[in-house]
This record gives sequence, C-alpha cells and structure tokens, in this order.
Amino acid sequence: QFQLVESGGGLVQPGGSLRLSCAASGFTLDDYAIGWFRQAPGKEREGVSCISSSGGSTNYADSVKGRFTISRDNAKNMVYLQMNSLKPEDTAVYYCAAWRFRLCVLSQRPYDYWGQGTQVTVSS
Repeated sequence: QFQLVESGGGLVQPGGSLRLSCAASGFTLDDYAIGWFRQAPGKEREGVSCISSSGGSTNYADSVKGRFTISRDNAKNMVYLQMNSLKPEDTAVYYCAAWRFRLCVLSQRPYDYWGQGTQVTVSS
C-alpha cells in the first residue's frame, strides 16, 4: 500500500526553523518526483517546492526562495524540507506528494500520492 507520511511540523517563533520529513512506504521513491505543498486556512493549496526523482533539479515558489531547501535521500526513502527564517505567513498544513515522473512541477495536478499533512504554525 502506497503511503506518504509527513512529520516535523510544530509551533515556531518568527525567524525560527523547522525541518519537515516525508517518509514513503509501500514503494520506493527513486522513480518519483516529490513536491511539498501547503494550505493555509481559507486559501487554496499551493506548491512550495519540488525535487526531481534523481534530486538533481529543484524548484521553489518565489515566496520561499532563499529560505527553504528541499532534499532527498533515496536510500532512506525520505524527502526533507528545511525551512529557515520562518514568517507568520508560512503558517499552513504542509503536504508531500509523489508523481511518477523524472522532473517535478509546482502544480499539484499531476501528483498521484499524497500524505495527510503536518501543521506548521509560525507565531510569537
């Protein structure tokens, strides 16, 4: 059974950091591009970052460039999102998703498998 599980969310003060993890089970991530998406209350889900199946290519939303870093460890079947200099507007539920394709995009449309999400709250 294909499953993605996010972890690492929590409450952090503005300017702080969090590292989200996305663990895959039931399949290997080697052939999958992975995306991180987020949904804030009252807003549509948006693409935050994505990484190609090999890890050689990454994309970031303009709002997180220079602050967030996506990475993957295919040997461990894991993908990570390091979030630094967090802002209150980063508050949202964060989801990871998998798409069986070499390259990645920030559009959620092609992604086949989704995790349940992890809450990130940035507040003083």
